[in-house]
Amino acid sequence: MPKDYLRPSLKDDTRVNRALGNMPKVHADSFSEPQLLYLRRALINNRWQKHMIDSRGSFYLPFLGWRFFYVFLLGRNNRAYTRREKQLSLVLFLLCIFAFIVMSIAFGLLLLYLLKSMLGIDLLEGTSLGIWDWFKAH
Repeated sequence: MPKDYLRPSLKDDTRVNRALGNMPKVHADSFSEPQLLYLRRALINNRWQKHMIDSRGSFYLPFLGWRFFYVFLLGRNNRAYTRREKQLSLVLFLLCIFAFIVMSIAFGLLLLYLLKSMLGIDLLEGTSLGIWDWFKAH
């Protein structure tokens, strides 16, 4: 008996079967076994499906009788951005830089104020923000 009769067809593979089910039957039946093998390899070895963190699960809420699922993925984005995503990404990046600059300036001014107060330098006689007194108290 030839070995080909002992080996099941790759059309029985879940991923391959699902992919073949999404195309017209005429074309799905035209695939040879080597082509199905490479189709299976292409479906299994998707680098874009590998994430640094891939947490999937489900939970049941008994008082509602509903099941929910969750997916948390974290990793490098390798897909191409749409024009809108590029614009939003740029805006978010600029907002982050602006926030970093504002917080750095505020922290720097606070440190300068504390240093001025520690050295006893009084720029405006009789005025105080009270930060030095609060800092000494803690």
